[in-house]
Amino acid sequence: MIGYLGLFASALIAATILPMQSEAVLVGLLIGGDHPAAILVLVATIGNVLGSLINWYLGRFALRFRNRKWFPASDQQLTRAQGWYHRYGRWSLLGSWLPIVGDPLTVMAGVLREPLWSFLLLVTIAKAGRYLVLAAVTLAWFG
Repeated sequence: MIGYLGLFASALIAATILPMQSEAVLVGLLIGGDHPAAILVLVATIGNVLGSLINWYLGRFALRFRNRKWFPASDQQLTRAQGWYHRYGRWSLLGSWLPIVGDPLTVMAGVLREPLWSFLLLVTIAKAGRYLVLAAVTLAWFG
């Protein structure tokens, strides 16, 4: 049970703007062989999608603070991010699993009022796909 909780927590935190490596936790648990791979992938996916949902909610309410000194993005940065998101649209959320750009994508989706249903669908596909590939490669490599 501790393994599942640790994986869930690391996946949730990894999907927010805080640094965390859920992939390393997943690989370690897969190599350990004490947990079914399908359950590990499911737990990691749920945690990571929930972390992205936190980002989406933060984005939904972030702009009301844009004129504060502590706001983390300038108007120029927001405009550039909005342009990028508009150019590629909601399909860019399929890149939400990517390092560095994935988390800001999920925040921007909230800022731009991406509907929750499409956000959850695309982010779940991206996050689950990443964990499935990682699990398949790990199991193929380490048996």
